[in-house]
Amino acid sequence: MTAQEKANLARFIDLASAYYTGGFLGEKREYHFIDDIAADIASGAANGAANGAANDAADNGAADSLDRIAADVHSCEKCRLYKDRKNAVPGEGVHNPLVMVIGEGPGADEDASGRPFVGRAGQLLDRMLESIGLSRESNCFIANVIKCRPPRNRDPHPDETAACASFITRQIAILEPHFIIAAGRIPAHALLATNEPVGKLRGTIRDFSTGSRTIPLVVTYHPSALLRNEDLKRPAWEDLKMLRSAIVAAGLADRLQ
Repeated sequence: MTAQEKANLARFIDLASAYYTGGFLGEKREYHFIDDIAADIASGAANGAANGAANDAADNGAADSLDRIAADVHSCEKCRLYKDRKNAVPGEGVHNPLVMVIGEGPGADEDASGRPFVGRAGQLLDRMLESIGLSRESNCFIANVIKCRPPRNRDPHPDETAACASFITRQIAILEPHFIIAAGRIPAHALLATNEPVGKLRGTIRDFSTGSRTIPLVVTYHPSALLRNEDLKRPAWEDLKMLRSAIVAAGLADRLQ
């Protein structure tokens, strides 16, 4: 059930309760539900992988790996998005990354190339990371919550995100990044099991629990949002500086470029 569906149901219950108690409806309540899939991703990460997909490798007598995940992504037909994709986009970067960047999903350029964040937003992301000593070539891994492009770059539907949930949790479990950047609303909501806007989630270091360890997580605006609204560049830069300070404080400055 989506957060909106839950809120609608709760308001209906409020109205029914008011009807049966004399017709008085008190002050309107604010609800802060989350989509079921957001909670599923969070709990899946705590178990190392969601929905048992990470056990596929063990069933075949092999340990899970980034190559196996990529193969599973490319052959995936769990949701409608596979029908129109040119290329699925598993992600790319270094093993044991200092920072794992998690975005929403592939756009047209990514769908064409099979690589994450290669369009205008991706080029901006590379410059943003470079400004604080990060790079997909040396100390980052870049992936998305969903691995296939939604039509016309629309937001992914809850069932589509659910179909991809195991991939991102398996990647996090294998990569064991020291820090995570949630770039935009969709990954922030999925990873933190919340529906708060990015403006309220950014500006502080959050905790993402995998069960065995807690990974510091920074929420910031998606690069495409910065291309649409230059006023967001200043707060995004503040988020990056906060991340760099946290990396230095953790004694990992030698991992920066």
